[in-house]
Amino acid sequence: MRLVILVCQLVLILRTEAQMPSECIGHETLRRPENTDINVVCGTEHMDMSIYLCPVYMANYNSSLMFLNNEFTKSECSGVPDLTADPPVLKFSFPINAEGLATCNNKVKIFNMKGTGEFSDFSQVQYVNISGKVTSMDPSGGTITYREQIMYLFSCLYPMQYMLNNTQLGVSGVNLNIRDNNGSFISTLSMQLFNDGTFSVPLELPESGINLKTKVFVRVKATNLTNRFNVLLDRCYATTTPYPEMVTYYDLFVACIRDPQTLVELNGVSQEATFRFEAFRFVEHKNLTVSTFYLHCITRLCEVDSCASLMPNCTGQQRRRREAPTTTVTENVTVSSPPIYVTKFTSVPENVASPHGVDKTDYSSPVVAVIVCIVILAVIVLILGVFFGVYMRHGKPLIN
Repeated sequence: MRLVILVCQLVLILRTEAQMPSECIGHETLRRPENTDINVVCGTEHMDMSIYLCPVYMANYNSSLMFLNNEFTKSECSGVPDLTADPPVLKFSFPINAEGLATCNNKVKIFNMKGTGEFSDFSQVQYVNISGKVTSMDPSGGTITYREQIMYLFSCLYPMQYMLNNTQLGVSGVNLNIRDNNGSFISTLSMQLFNDGTFSVPLELPESGINLKTKVFVRVKATNLTNRFNVLLDRCYATTTPYPEMVTYYDLFVACIRDPQTLVELNGVSQEATFRFEAFRFVEHKNLTVSTFYLHCITRLCEVDSCASLMPNCTGQQRRRREAPTTTVTENVTVSSPPIYVTKFTSVPENVASPHGVDKTDYSSPVVAVIVCIVILAVIVLILGVFFGVYMRHGKPLIN
């Protein structure tokens, strides 16, 4: 056994003493390692790091002795040298999913920050921080060493809702793990419209349109989500096109700005959020029989214990119409509805056609009573007229 260990150490030493790449000889980066030698790219599906390779050789290491998070026994946590680049670099990459994060023991933490940019209406926004380090493995087999350790730190910060783009979120211990969803997480979020508060009967949306002020019940629901997180709607608004990006749009609710006819019933307390509003028409459609619009809800996840602190503290502020922010809200974090058609006219029950093709009109009781009285008076007047005519024709006085 001791012989095997000695052989392994000898191999490492030989690899360390390997000839320096010719691309590093005389290169300006052939110097001691510096903190600025690492470049980090925070991608949508992968995190990529590139480290200047020549300083690694200058410190008496080589590409085979650099690993992610001290995972020296895992080949997938080692880097790949790129000698064609200028300067030569050592590249590391891992996917943002459970396997990629857990394999090399990267750390993922959630914390709150004040909302900025398109989220400036919110006092707190949750972010996900993915971090780790690239370290050198000292091949020295003795008690002491003269090699300095190389350590590069890296991290990427994502808004929690940004993580909805291509991943599904789950929890392991105190850290957040992200499981690959083979596509966009938007597919696991759904918006459905219902015609009552039981959320059991889907709302029918004929192309002829629903009536103005029809109550529309909306549910945004997440599936395949662990019970550590709830669904939180930050903003729901309507546009006249299927796309969330508009110069102007109409807010149903955003932070404490709320439509008077909109009532948020469930938000941030479970894995579904519900609200209701009354059907309306866009003024720009005043010359159209049917006004068509689409609902969009900006959705994020919140940890169960912290959801309450992320909810805005509303004090009855009035709704206002707002211009779109300079930075358009990312479509990948927005759930949208099918088209909603609203008619200009209020429809009534269809009349029953008579055998002659004339519609029978239903009158209310007061109207019928008035008509009957008018008919009776007309008959009385007619009878009196005939009576007076007969007596006047025969020249008989009316009173003897």
